[in-house]
Amino acid sequence: MVTDTHQDHRSDFFQEVVSDTPGGEQLAHCLQCGSCGGSCPNGSDMQYTPRTIFAMINAGRREEVLAANTMWYCVSCYFCTTRCPQQIPITDLMYALKRLAIAEGKAKDTDAPALARTFTGFVENFGRSFEFGLASRYYLLNKPLSMFKLVPMGMGLFTRGRLHLLPNRIRQMDQLRAIIKKAREIGGAS
Repeated sequence: MVTDTHQDHRSDFFQEVVSDTPGGEQLAHCLQCGSCGGSCPNGSDMQYTPRTIFAMINAGRREEVLAANTMWYCVSCYFCTTRCPQQIPITDLMYALKRLAIAEGKAKDTDAPALARTFTGFVENFGRSFEFGLASRYYLLNKPLSMFKLVPMGMGLFTRGRLHLLPNRIRQMDQLRAIIKKAREIGGAS
């Protein structure tokens, strides 16, 4: 029987990230080729390229990884994932890192957690996003002075019929709420 002795030396952090990512076990096969970072439209803005992040995960450098901006600059285009010769679910790994960073309070210098809470609130109440409400609530609660910078763009969208002032609720909200409740039970969230 052939065993992967390298697998035995993987960090607990590596195991945690892999287990929190569908298909994450493929990360063990990373060649460090750099296709992911070279494919990324935001690669130059990332503190560490995905390749470097993966090496850091393997080395157990949890604090540095979760404090990095890399996963927050991922735009979920999946270009890295489609180009990976090892079929590593890179975008999904970035989502796993985001979840861990938020859970551990490491999501610094990013508006993503506050924006996600606002977005989630609208989905739970109306079954879909509500752009005007999302932008206004987020800015009002998190960056009230910056809200005024968005007025010209908002007026342009409104006059062209692209911005609705009231949300539309989906039909059968009770079914969506049941799905969300079940997902929270499975995920262990309240």
